[in-house]
Amino acid sequence: MSSADAAVLVPVKAFAFAKNRLAPELSPLDRSELARLMAGHVLAVAAPLPTFVVCDDEEVAAWARDAAEVIVRPEAGLNGAVAGGFSHLLKRGFAKVVVAHGDLPLARGFSHLLGFDGVTAVPDRAEDGTNVLCLPSSAGAFGFGYGAGSFARHCAEARRLGLQLRVLHDPDLALDIDTPADLAELTGLGRQTPFLPGLAHRRQPPEEADAHESARQQPRGHDPQVGPVPG
Repeated sequence: MSSADAAVLVPVKAFAFAKNRLAPELSPLDRSELARLMAGHVLAVAAPLPTFVVCDDEEVAAWARDAAEVIVRPEAGLNGAVAGGFSHLLKRGFAKVVVAHGDLPLARGFSHLLGFDGVTAVPDRAEDGTNVLCLPSSAGAFGFGYGAGSFARHCAEARRLGLQLRVLHDPDLALDIDTPADLAELTGLGRQTPFLPGLAHRRQPPEEADAHESARQQPRGHDPQVGPVPG
């Protein structure tokens, strides 16, 4: 499939209200800047696929226009915004749409998701949330169910529609930044990122350091792995 046949859709929340669960670690200004930098990173690595931002905030829309086409969906909420953006892209004639969240600091691209005819679901590290979905045009009636437990809901929705389902465990797409523990995981990986210079030297509360150490002791893969589909 050529890049002209697929698009990337990135839902982006208003920066001023993003990443509130990081309040124990970061100031409101730092949280806003982190959200902006991570979203910019996701848009950059989405190339060469055509990229679209769906949002309900004028500041985000103005910021995104330098790197993507913007779809504005006022007061739609996350699920409504993604559904509206997905429908818009299908009407534009795209055969596949990759829905990628804007807080994936290790993402390197999304073209590797396009080779499967059905639905590809990339879960977060806990296999609770859905960090990335790759949907074919035949999934036009797909019901998005983001929020806690979305991975299981999205897998069930693919089955409901009679679509083939592939679960892909991709270390570069599994880490999304929502909590102080996620932030500790990112800074502990030793990977170069543009996010908040000096972030790796922030002092972590003891309980977060313990959680980080426990996570580091778990085996990590280096390549995307196709995993079992939730029942």
